[in-house]
Amino acid sequence: MLFATIAISIDAMLPAMPSIAASLSPDAPNAAQLVVTSFVFGMGLGTLFAGPLSDAFGRKRVIMFSSALFALAALACFFAPTLETLLLARVIQGIGASGPRTVSVAMVRDLYKGREMSRVISFAMMIFTLVPAIAPLMGQGIIALAGWRAIFLAYIAFSALTMIWMGLRQPETLAVQARRPLAIASLWQATRELATYRAVVVSTMVQTVTLASLFAALSSMQSIFEVRFDRAESFPLWFAFIALASMSGSILNTRIVMGLGMRRVVIGAFVAQILVTSICLAANSSGAMPEGLAFASHILWSVGLFTMMGLSMGNLNALAMEPVGHIAGLAASVIGSVATVGSVLLAIPVGLAFNGTTIPLMTGVLVLLILALSLIRFGLAETLAPKEA
Repeated sequence: MLFATIAISIDAMLPAMPSIAASLSPDAPNAAQLVVTSFVFGMGLGTLFAGPLSDAFGRKRVIMFSSALFALAALACFFAPTLETLLLARVIQGIGASGPRTVSVAMVRDLYKGREMSRVISFAMMIFTLVPAIAPLMGQGIIALAGWRAIFLAYIAFSALTMIWMGLRQPETLAVQARRPLAIASLWQATRELATYRAVVVSTMVQTVTLASLFAALSSMQSIFEVRFDRAESFPLWFAFIALASMSGSILNTRIVMGLGMRRVVIGAFVAQILVTSICLAANSSGAMPEGLAFASHILWSVGLFTMMGLSMGNLNALAMEPVGHIAGLAASVIGSVATVGSVLLAIPVGLAFNGTTIPLMTGVLVLLILALSLIRFGLAETLAPKEA
């Protein structure tokens, strides 16, 4: 559920895009997409600090404080009078969401490592996937009952629920004697240490371009359903189908990663999605795609993209975190921050290039995935043999 703070903060907003555009940016409807990317940008900034703070003060305390900031920013979003004010509040909300997102990874690393960590994260991702399945439906229902601003009140309730649950059920995973003082010199030294690990550097770069493909798709998805396929009303239902179908990626990863290894699974996922994207892009751009199959093929392509995320992100995180367990909090922060901020910078142009077709999105995703495959194929080795897992 801590992982899912990010998903609900993004996906529940997707059905609200037309309403936000009509209310706050009627002359520039594409600008409503920035409600997603501004949140992700704030999350990337906050991620840089959440991990080191949790290394110094403990995991639970930082998650609690961050969640309080998340809820306060959601309240500011509720009252925001202009798009600019809303975007600023969303950046702050993203900073707050970075605590649950980043520190929960460090908590897993406190207890597990290597392929076992990847398996545990994949299990968490299965639970996480249920939230994207229902978040757009929840957002649409809230909009129908109380308007798009009421979605931010739902965020406050969600945050309160997860904090009560964690406070009662989750023990602190970082012992006092294992904590690191919050000193600039030691943080800088640890950050420089991260740069010496090839697995950390390459995995972070691969995560950056992989996340960029996801955020580009999320930014464009509602517009594609509304403009290209005239299915705005049924978008939440189709999004739920995509999310539930793509859960197979995380389930499959828990079953095969221990035997095949993280790197091999990620490469296979990238190759499969590159092939599917190339076929769909060629058919759409050449006019060979029958109109009767266009929507079905886009759904299958979207399922493939989300499935690829379930087969890649947990493994990439585990590959990066394997050599840095002694500075897990800071490592999770730096890796997550660089990957998230970088992915937003790459995703924004792809999202804003939307022209009423799926071609700009598929072109951008294809370029990003080819880059990701090249990086991991030639720059990253498996860190553990099966017998060491």
